[in-house]
Amino acid sequence: MDLPRRLSAEFLGALFLLAAVVGSGIMADDLAGGNDAVALLGNTLATGAILAVLILVFGAVSGAHFNPAVTFAFLLRRELAPGAAGAFAGVLLAHLMFGEPALAASQHARTGVGVWTGELVAAFGLLATILGCLRHRPEALPWAVGLFIAAGYWFTSSTSFANPAVTAARAFTDTFTGIRPQDAPMFMAMQLAGAALAVGVFGWLLGRDAQAR
Repeated sequence: MDLPRRLSAEFLGALFLLAAVVGSGIMADDLAGGNDAVALLGNTLATGAILAVLILVFGAVSGAHFNPAVTFAFLLRRELAPGAAGAFAGVLLAHLMFGEPALAASQHARTGVGVWTGELVAAFGLLATILGCLRHRPEALPWAVGLFIAAGYWFTSSTSFANPAVTAARAFTDTFTGIRPQDAPMFMAMQLAGAALAVGVFGWLLGRDAQAR
């Protein structure tokens, strides 16, 4: 598959992922009547479902990373810009659909040792899911990734961003799913650390095949 098609697939995947994350967050927040648990549940279901769909649709074209942390973990030489651009385009699309300002710096604080640890766990768990499935059940990968992220929304203190491109884009939506721009760099650092840790641990657990797909 030629490079333009792979990059286009990553752009479109990231666009739809962020449109779903931010759009479902806005919809859930509007409908939940101030109940954050109900809003988070709606956001969770949409995010987990769209991830499975997007991996099924784009996986054969580009690998369906949509995530610089996953690309980093696999040590691939791939342009990260299309995925990041797609993420910002997805935020713009969600804002357009729901009548929000095009871009607005988030005021949603997500900081502190507990939240940072949650994001490290989220990134580690996502890569663990990917590496384990690639080794033993590759056909289950789309569902496993979607289910892990859905679970991570609830069992991690950070609500499982697990993606630097997603984090950067969510810094510019002042809605339910946002993160303050000043909090984003530490999230990204924890995501890359979690991905690197997963590569090391699962390289040992599963053997060298886990690191070189």
